Amino acid sequence: MATKIYIVYYSTYGHVEKLAQEIKKGADTVEGVEATLWQVSETLPKEVLLKMGAPPKSDVPIIQPNDLPEADGILFGFPTRFGMMASQFKAFFDATGGLWRTQQLAGKPAGIFYATGSQGGGQETTPLTAITQLVHHGMIFVPIGYTFGAGMFEMSKVVGGTPYGAGTYAGDGSRQPSELELGKAFHQGQHFATIAKKLKTAA
Repeated sequence: MATKIYIVYYSTYGHVEKLAQEIKKGADTVEGVEATLWQVSETLPKEVLLKMGAPPKSDVPIIQPNDLPEADGILFGFPTRFGMMASQFKAFFDATGGLWRTQQLAGKPAGIFYATGSQGGGQETTPLTAITQLVHHGMIFVPIGYTFGAGMFEMSKVVGGTPYGAGTYAGDGSRQPSELELGKAFHQGQHFATIAKKLKTAA
């Protein structure tokens, strides 16, 4: 049976979604892996999103908490709000109480990717504070470490992402993920899928 990888994200302006798409491409290169994109529900009213200048949502299906146990591994992606995950994604995690009570996600590998508005906006605090969600569910956190090689040490330009996972800088919203950031996301998908497959095979 195929190793099922769920890439679950929330994206306001599309930056996190672009990372998610690259992560899927990376995961799809691993034989025997089936990667699926999902997005979590929006909690803001349409009129508020309109005032924020947020684009319409894509046609990626909306996931429900009870869909999560079907996956063999899950990558979670979100933008940052004051150094932590956006409330839309926190609301999704808050709805997983039933899964927590029965520990249906325990032992499943999990990864994190994200977008921040600035260099001091939470490239490390966002994944660091998000890990608490995984811990309470008994999930196995799979970071990328420094497996991306030289791309982890780029100093001549602004580059998002950390050993915790792929990341990007949105700035005022006009900046898009760079080629290096997209490459890191692709690598994360490939790296995570390889590990998830090994864990499933060994089970």
